[in-house]
Amino acid sequence: MSAHRLPDPDVCVVGLGPTGQALAHRAVRAGLTVVAVDPRPDRLWPPTFSCWIDELPDWLPPSVIAQRIEAPTVWTKTAHRIDRPYCVLSKPGLRAALPLDDATVLATRATTVDAHRVTLADGTEIRAGAVFDTRGLPSPGPRRTASAHGIFVDAELAAPMVGDGEGLLLDWRPENGAGPGEPPSFLYAVPLGDGRVIFEETSLGLRGGMPQRELRRRTLNRLAAHGIRLRGDEPSEAAHYPLDQPPPRSGGGAVPFGSRGGMMHPCTGYSVADSFALADTAIEAVRAGTDPVRALWSPQARLVYWMRMRGLYGLGRLTTEQSISMFEAFFTATPRQQRALLSAHDDYRALATVLFLTVARTWPFRWRYDLVGWTNRNRWVDFDYSQFSSQ
Repeated sequence: MSAHRLPDPDVCVVGLGPTGQALAHRAVRAGLTVVAVDPRPDRLWPPTFSCWIDELPDWLPPSVIAQRIEAPTVWTKTAHRIDRPYCVLSKPGLRAALPLDDATVLATRATTVDAHRVTLADGTEIRAGAVFDTRGLPSPGPRRTASAHGIFVDAELAAPMVGDGEGLLLDWRPENGAGPGEPPSFLYAVPLGDGRVIFEETSLGLRGGMPQRELRRRTLNRLAAHGIRLRGDEPSEAAHYPLDQPPPRSGGGAVPFGSRGGMMHPCTGYSVADSFALADTAIEAVRAGTDPVRALWSPQARLVYWMRMRGLYGLGRLTTEQSISMFEAFFTATPRQQRALLSAHDDYRALATVLFLTVARTWPFRWRYDLVGWTNRNRWVDFDYSQFSSQ
């Protein structure tokens, strides 16, 4: 590709992960001209994506769901069945449901991304009515982080822990080999709909996250506790990304969207379903000639984000026992209150209620001081994991 000016599109989307592809697809469906830029646009996305089924927009077909879980389980002090259908998304199904046949897709890297101008690696320049930056987030460094290590296990072997149609969203049972003086983590385990189950030890909210070797050690300990012995050649998946990316401000250049645009949930690490649901809001703002950032981020939505960040700070300083007590308190909340934390983009009243009640119901009483940051504010900062490296 030689350096030149391309015809000016209505929208330029930089980054074709599932969020960027959905945004570009919906822009095309809305009748806008679209240029999409990604170094590897045909690559099938590596991570596993999951969400609550009611979070998915109506324009996505059922074929995007690889595995449906009617009532997933959360283990705190006891087992809680959540009567809210959950799913693992099909990456081939998503790809097929988000075609870009009528868009111009450029397999290259963007070097400059501004409000209305994108420069490509060879000097080609794109001037667009609106530019969306959906490239995801860089390595978190010392930021509040989600870290996970997943091992893919044949469903037949995994059956003692997770059967067909079952799922463990948060398993806090004391089976990962971590002691009371070590940072907490929980197990996430769901069938993928392809004959495999992913077992993923997960840490949320620690500054800098938890090393993969430690998460793998804990995953293997859990599997061994249920008599699951692996061959040793099972594929694995790693996740390590920041949770504290704030919503953008208006007038700051290209419109960040998806995880780069504050849609990464600070308390759960989920972003894809929320981004899908907000794609049409962003595109309608472009069509109307208004600011997409203002359309996406109302004062109520920004307040919800701020409150969720308070929850993230609390998560990152709790012990395992305190985490169990806190989640036990949270899962006694009403369905609306739970959804206000887990999903709803701007239900600030219900979110304020559930945050208050969660703190009030966390027991013993003194643990609430850690949860709100009055004590042990910097617990786990610079924790030394090297002591476990030889185990």
